Amino acid sequence: MNGNIWQGEKIRLRGVEPEDWKIFMSWNLDTEAARCSYFIPFPQSSVDVQKTIQRMAEHRGEDDCYTLVMENRDGALVGIINTHDANRRAGTFSYGVAVQRIYQNRGYAAEAIRLVLGYYFNELRYQKCNVSVYAFNQVSIHLHEKLGFVLEGRLRRCVFTDGQYHDVLLYGMTVEEFNARQAS
Repeated sequence: MNGNIWQGEKIRLRGVEPEDWKIFMSWNLDTEAARCSYFIPFPQSSVDVQKTIQRMAEHRGEDDCYTLVMENRDGALVGIINTHDANRRAGTFSYGVAVQRIYQNRGYAAEAIRLVLGYYFNELRYQKCNVSVYAFNQVSIHLHEKLGFVLEGRLRRCVFTDGQYHDVLLYGMTVEEFNARQAS
């Protein structure tokens, strides 16, 4: 054990700080990243972004839904991972992950996902993680399959972007599958 459950070899996860607003605002200007993550938002004022980030910084996570910032070893904010749809009764949760384009393909997203899965499975007693991936997002498909997620289904024509309808792929991983991969 490395002494900090939120620290990996490449990144550490931390809470959102109010001063992070400028980076979040710059991310809103990256159309392709927004398209792959959720949707392309309307332009926001700096005041609106600051208010949103302030609310995120003040969120205590009683519902097991958090937004965490990824920092690399140099202290640069490289991405975010946010958990959502946490269902304590069923023991399931989901997450979304995004890495700034200039920091992609360095293993940051994979490490952040492993850190979050380890916490939810081994500390909060969740038993399954479900992830939705847009069918056009080949990078995310490859990432999740490499991590050991199992393709469980397809929702046809559920996303509209760039003038076309796209499918959503449903991936899942159980606590047993995660722990088996960590042991090997």
